Amino acid sequence: MISNFINLEWKQFFRSTYWQKSVALNLLLAFFGLFLIAMFLIMGIALYPILKEEFPNSDPFIMVNNMLFYWFLTDLLIRFFFQKLPVMTVKPLLTLPIKKSKIVNYVLGKSIISFFNFLLMFAIVPFGIMLLINGYDSTIVLFWIFVLINTTLIINFLNFLIENLASKTELSFLPIIALTGILYALNYFDIISFTTLLSNGIMAVANYPIMIFIPMTILAGVYFYNFKILKNKLYIDNSLKSKTQEAKTTNLAWTQKFGDISPFMQLDLKLLLRNKRPRSSIFILIIGLLYGLFFYPNPLYQDKVWLFVFVGTFVTGIFLINFGQFIPAWDSGYYKMLMSQNIKYEQYLKSKFTLMSASVVIMFLLSIPYVYFGWNILLAHFAAAIYNIGVNSHVILFAGAYNRKKINLDQRAVFNYQGTGAVQWLVGLPLLLVPILIFLPFYYFISFESGLLALIVLGLIGIVLHQRTMSLIKKKYLEYKYEMINAFSQEN
Repeated sequence: MISNFINLEWKQFFRSTYWQKSVALNLLLAFFGLFLIAMFLIMGIALYPILKEEFPNSDPFIMVNNMLFYWFLTDLLIRFFFQKLPVMTVKPLLTLPIKKSKIVNYVLGKSIISFFNFLLMFAIVPFGIMLLINGYDSTIVLFWIFVLINTTLIINFLNFLIENLASKTELSFLPIIALTGILYALNYFDIISFTTLLSNGIMAVANYPIMIFIPMTILAGVYFYNFKILKNKLYIDNSLKSKTQEAKTTNLAWTQKFGDISPFMQLDLKLLLRNKRPRSSIFILIIGLLYGLFFYPNPLYQDKVWLFVFVGTFVTGIFLINFGQFIPAWDSGYYKMLMSQNIKYEQYLKSKFTLMSASVVIMFLLSIPYVYFGWNILLAHFAAAIYNIGVNSHVILFAGAYNRKKINLDQRAVFNYQGTGAVQWLVGLPLLLVPILIFLPFYYFISFESGLLALIVLGLIGIVLHQRTMSLIKKKYLEYKYEMINAFSQEN
């Protein structure tokens, strides 16, 4: 049966309309994965001699064990944000005479071959070999490696449980942040020394192999608990259960002031307020507004004035970047219906531009208190705001014409990369880096003010040429209109 599951998923992958479009991105991720593997291999080989040289009076084996708590804590955090849990199209299978337990076991077993589970092995196996070369007991080393692999799998299945808990909260990243933060704080303030407990526990199992049943029992426990949760959800009508809640209405009559684009403004605002994924664009405004507090109070950054431009672009353009890079994918669920209406494309695009420009103005006004750290910061924010409106808003709208990834609005809002394609990767960084590259030559060869003036002038030119630029952008959207309709009609 497992071979049949693998065969079905293999066909689903290669028959998908998306896998060929993501070849470049997959190659980039593969290269990054090989780079990490190489780094872990080098670390595993070099760690013993480096620790022996730097700390001649300490045992490298014990030192590595004392660092494992921080590794496992980091591993848990990284997995939540970046590890994709294995999924399978199960609804067609539920109508067939296949035991649900086999389906669930296959899904859980698939998670074991995750890249995150193998990454640590590329470090601990070479390090274990170095321990054997330097005379450590082979039984202790082998059981030590086995315990670390077992612990890695426990973290793998704990991630399932945390994901399940996170899916029930509006701010889905809070449970994992709270968990890792509390564990780190308890250890840091010596309330509970997890560093010592974990190190002693691993060494106890390595020295007394009979105790290996303890981590294995924990692994079996988290596995079967996940098995129970997934099996209880494995019903064909599970997604059909409706939730009864009080209907909410939103008064958006004030948008009528925007004239013929008001229907699209209302559509965007309702989308932002009623769906998990786009609602993150509102929550992240708070993070963006406070971003400057990481740099401006720190004396180390006071002389790095180019950082003022970077932070200014980020703070005033946080909504523009986060929301704008997924235009028109936000409307992918009903894009076909939208394009079948008797509407003008320029109205649709103008509403997006107006919303992003308004967010830049609002964020600039809210960031005015940063003048407390210096007038130069306020000037940099003002120049960055003008540049965001005149240049970045047009760039991000133009890039949207090449967006072919459908977005599921009801999925987890934070650190969710579903719907992210090459367009987002290619456009995201230039939006923040290009203003710095424009600013730096003027700053070094003339003055700080001339660099800001260059950004303001470019922004004003973009505003003056707005109508002409929007006409070119509209033509590009019309050119790819049916390609986008076809792409948004496909399932990811």
